[in-house]
Amino acid sequence: MIEIDILFKDRVLLVCIKPVGIDAEAVPELLKAEQGGEFFCVHRLDKAVGGVMVYARTRAAAAKLTELFAASGVEKEYLAVAEGHFEENSGLMRDLLFKDSAKNKSFVVKRPRKGVKEAELEYEVLASREGSTLLKIRLHTGRSHQIRVQLSSRKHPLLGDVKYGSKEKSCNIALFSHALRFKHPVSGEALSFSAVPENVFPWSEYSDIIT
Repeated sequence: MIEIDILFKDRVLLVCIKPVGIDAEAVPELLKAEQGGEFFCVHRLDKAVGGVMVYARTRAAAAKLTELFAASGVEKEYLAVAEGHFEENSGLMRDLLFKDSAKNKSFVVKRPRKGVKEAELEYEVLASREGSTLLKIRLHTGRSHQIRVQLSSRKHPLLGDVKYGSKEKSCNIALFSHALRFKHPVSGEALSFSAVPENVFPWSEYSDIIT
């Protein structure tokens, strides 16, 4: 049985670390088997990506958390290891993205049209090693495969992300949901949760930085 690491829980929500390789929408059933009760998925994280996620425990909390995510009321921070080195130590990426549902792949496009959505993120370089760079990324929007395609379009695919052009095949996609910050849907209390990826390649190359 797959064990889910729990960071926080109360009567209306639960924060956990989604394992790599598990669909975000499959986690509620795993939590139900482990914790009892109902759980509701209120945001997404790619199956191949692990990290911090929040799940609602009531339908009312699910509605409020869904509204928070839709209104950019949740601060989402990721760690990523991208190929190559960056000229700037920090920056903002803005693109128009189109998702091809048949291929389950997103593309940067030049002009607005049906199905195209704006995407924005900011990044900070934390460290560089030979051939790769550790980034901290804050999402301003939540588009499908957003971080993966925006970095790939600038010739910095994430290590292990073969779908978006990485030549590295010996590791999982080097992307991790590092932190979530939001207000409790009932009490309004400011909540902050964080975790770090397992100390395996390529994260192990930056073990002195990741804490």
